[in-house]
Amino acid sequence: MDIFTITIIISLILFILIGNYAGKSVKNLDDYFVAGRRAPTILIVGTLVASVMSSVAFLGEAGFTYAGQMGAYLLFPATASSGYVIGALFFGRYLRRSRASTVADFFGKRFNSFRVQQVSGIIIMLSIGIYLLIVTQGAAILLADITDLSYFQSLILVWLSYTFFTMYSGSKGVIITDTLMFLLFTGATLTFAYYIISDLGGIVSSIENMAQLESKSGIASWSGIVGPGTEWPTAMDYLIWAFVTDIAWSAVYIVSPWQAGRHLMAKDEHVVLRSAMYAIIIVALLDTVIYGVAGVINLVNTDITPSETVLVWAARNLVPEFLGALVLAGIMAAALSSASTFLSLVGFSASNDIMKREKELDLRSMRIIMMLVGIVVLIASFYFPPNIFWLMIFVGTVYASSWGPVGLMSVWSKSITESAAYWGMITGFVFNVIPACLEYLGYITWPSYLHPAIIGTVISLITIRIISKRDTVTEQESAYRIKLHITPEKDIDAKKARTSMIAPITLILYGCTMPFLVVYYYIKPYQRGTGEILADGSMNWQTGEAWFSLSPAIIFITLGALAIIVIRRNYIPKTKT
Repeated sequence: MDIFTITIIISLILFILIGNYAGKSVKNLDDYFVAGRRAPTILIVGTLVASVMSSVAFLGEAGFTYAGQMGAYLLFPATASSGYVIGALFFGRYLRRSRASTVADFFGKRFNSFRVQQVSGIIIMLSIGIYLLIVTQGAAILLADITDLSYFQSLILVWLSYTFFTMYSGSKGVIITDTLMFLLFTGATLTFAYYIISDLGGIVSSIENMAQLESKSGIASWSGIVGPGTEWPTAMDYLIWAFVTDIAWSAVYIVSPWQAGRHLMAKDEHVVLRSAMYAIIIVALLDTVIYGVAGVINLVNTDITPSETVLVWAARNLVPEFLGALVLAGIMAAALSSASTFLSLVGFSASNDIMKREKELDLRSMRIIMMLVGIVVLIASFYFPPNIFWLMIFVGTVYASSWGPVGLMSVWSKSITESAAYWGMITGFVFNVIPACLEYLGYITWPSYLHPAIIGTVISLITIRIISKRDTVTEQESAYRIKLHITPEKDIDAKKARTSMIAPITLILYGCTMPFLVVYYYIKPYQRGTGEILADGSMNWQTGEAWFSLSPAIIFITLGALAIIVIRRNYIPKTKT
């Protein structure tokens, strides 16, 4: 047994032990569903980041950048991640006020309708169930690749490692293990990246060399490799696809159960706001490191097959064994953290949102249901072929169209009715899934501007508007929405608000600093490599790469300023006259 296998097995055992230990403090369903609503900022940040940085990022997206889209992924603005802050400001804090058990439960309470809760729960089970399948298979692929275990054996081991502590401890165990996994894969990834980049002569030298890489010409440009043989005929096609996909994923971060749902566990609304702002910075930095390292590995080997294993190959061949083992353990932890989150969400919906019950289930019944859900996922894992990156793109954006319009309108619209919410969710889901399936199966190719998420969102909005005009909002629905807009007295606190202000100020500082770093470490080296830099050594603004350097300032400064306005208006006590 080599050091890679030993390190991963030890980490798995530790996570299982810690998760099960956390389960001992679970005394009631509130503990099981929402961790007793007492989670501090560090745990919410940990679970937000860990649940999104799964095998999809370390395998699927890393492989995507290695194969040809390094520059495109590094330079494109963090549009998707902006959903963290937008979601906290305009949905997450209101979600927490509802004190619902799940996001689907919130929809049921908001519209005084079990059928709205039920259709929300069904969407969770179908989409998150597939997502759980993806990350489980991703972890099994990794384990089989670095050990002597077969894919079948790896699948069983992976499934066992996250199912038992999730079943036993619920949300409380999930957010604690998520945070520990987050610390592991973040520390390992940063050290790993530093070692590889240093060995290649530093960031500046690596980017110059990537700009001159003949075997993958264009990989470091703002559009990556486009044209014949790729998904995008032109650079503009890629830009439209990337922009639409990122907007869809921003909506996912705003309303999805595995992101917005974490705010239900927060200690107060200040934790909701702070954790979202710190999470976007961490995710943006981790994405930059992962995409950058995956791309520059081309300078060592341009023919790693399959491309999804690029970081695995590098961990085994480019760094000392112990560091490589930690990196692989970190990637495994990222996959398992997402898997435990997704299993808990599917199990919660299966028990709480699908069937109407006269009395609440007890903890024992909840754990049995969770185990049954896990068994179904395990069986399905043996029959569905793994396709990590494209399945993630397909499944994740379902929430943009099915929940996006209804989620935001449930807080901000006075006119949306119960029937409009119900049919808006259904049409948004159906008209996203069917076009996506047709494209995935090869029956049709939609133009970049007609992403299935856009089709579903437009149909959902039209449905909501038509039905709301023919319907009437009930007194209960109206009263509930008004109640959502009352800030809890305990959160109107000057001391808490001052602490919360640190987060948006950090966002603004990040937005002010990053353009200079991007110019110095990426744009100028890239232009020197391509010969586009001006004669005096200054940056040539007549290139797409140069203009993308401004995007961090636009996004992060705007989000920070918006957060400051919200905190001042809602959480600082008003002076009485």
